[in-house]
Amino acid sequence: MKRTVLVVDDEQNMQAVMRMVLEGAGHEVLVADSGEAALAHIQNPNLDVVLSDLKMPGMGGEAFVIRCRKDRPDVPVIIVTAHGTIRSAVKSIHDGAADYLTKPFEPEQVEIAVHNAIKLRDILRENAQLKAAVSESRGTKRLVGESRVAQQLLEEIRRVAPYKTGVLITGESGTGKELVARTIHELSPRHERSWVAINCSAIPRDLMESELFGYVKGAFTGASQNRPGRLEQAQGGTLFLDEIGDLDASLQAKLLRVLQEREFSPVGSNQLRTVDVRFIAATNRDLKEYVREGKFREDLLYRLDVYSIVAPPLRTRHEDIPLLAQTFLRELATEMDKKVTAFTPAALEVLERYGWPGNVRELRNTVERSLLSCRGQTIDVEDLPGAIAAGSVPAGGAERFSLNKLGEKNLDHWLEEVERGAILEALSQCKGVQAHAAKRLGVTERSLWHRIKKLNIQINRVVN
Repeated sequence: MKRTVLVVDDEQNMQAVMRMVLEGAGHEVLVADSGEAALAHIQNPNLDVVLSDLKMPGMGGEAFVIRCRKDRPDVPVIIVTAHGTIRSAVKSIHDGAADYLTKPFEPEQVEIAVHNAIKLRDILRENAQLKAAVSESRGTKRLVGESRVAQQLLEEIRRVAPYKTGVLITGESGTGKELVARTIHELSPRHERSWVAINCSAIPRDLMESELFGYVKGAFTGASQNRPGRLEQAQGGTLFLDEIGDLDASLQAKLLRVLQEREFSPVGSNQLRTVDVRFIAATNRDLKEYVREGKFREDLLYRLDVYSIVAPPLRTRHEDIPLLAQTFLRELATEMDKKVTAFTPAALEVLERYGWPGNVRELRNTVERSLLSCRGQTIDVEDLPGAIAAGSVPAGGAERFSLNKLGEKNLDHWLEEVERGAILEALSQCKGVQAHAAKRLGVTERSLWHRIKKLNIQINRVVN
């Protein structure tokens, strides 16, 4: 396989010698007469090895090695030097050069050095591919789902992850917006750097500025030492701003400056600090409506909303519920040291029928509560929280609601039938004991008694 080698030397005779040796060994040769001229070649995706003279006018070999190490760490650089500059060549090794050749040299020495550098290049490529594969696996395994909606979400994440582009994630509470943000980070080139999250609604307004920007000693009473903020902690990585719609107006202006200028000052300091951070924000608010109401800056919204992702509600991906439930069961059973391994088909059917207003978060909480109730190795309907069973259509009852099911009845009559069916099933499973049935349905015993009376349910018929 033909490899591409870049020769950087200001002497034409040396260029000619190198070209003859390398082309004779079957390589493609690029030539530059200075470090500055070589910069145009180092972004070539086919570049495999660089041979650079140490002493050149302008950008010398040492500076060129440092630049190559920064821009193309995957491309080995071999320094060519005279006897009198070996110390400088060794220094270049410390700066990132892969090897050095001492003038005068034999053609075989050049071939061996290039051959070894190509092997190093192949190892670096393989390691990069393996790291990318591990990162992809680590990132995507967090997002569970085989539905079309889930796959579209993952495709959007993969599309935006490689770039520094700001992302605004919207969606209902509990849809996993932070999980989406974390997956973007883990699939990005910044995955080995810091991931820092801050909830803009959970921190008191008077503390939010110092939490975000940090402060210096003496900035206020109790500031006994310098403290870095979340911005500084996220340097080189990703800062996730959750519930961004709740950020105070004065801080919106300061955050806008950070997004525009990429610099900030800690509280109590006039010194500007530059910051290299990727910003990802999330909200369950309608920020455009907030802008119209004067609660959110329009210019800040434009800065944050460079790329939008909507975290879909669970009710739009019902086919993912069994897989999600089983995933949560496996994780939580391990955490809780419970030997519960699966759901019964009936329990999964109840989970699939439920509307999940609390989305994925509610499903996870349901699995955790069911684990606490479960006495065997399989979660059955009786182990599910009562509210979940009551909110679903009982087995043997009507199917999921649609308007054509109403027939001549109105909505109140239809809901009464659903309520009656849920109560009858709970009473039957609990052998008519109302206290147990109320617990399964997630209501008080007194509330259940009133419902039984209202619906004229005969307890003795249920038991018999």
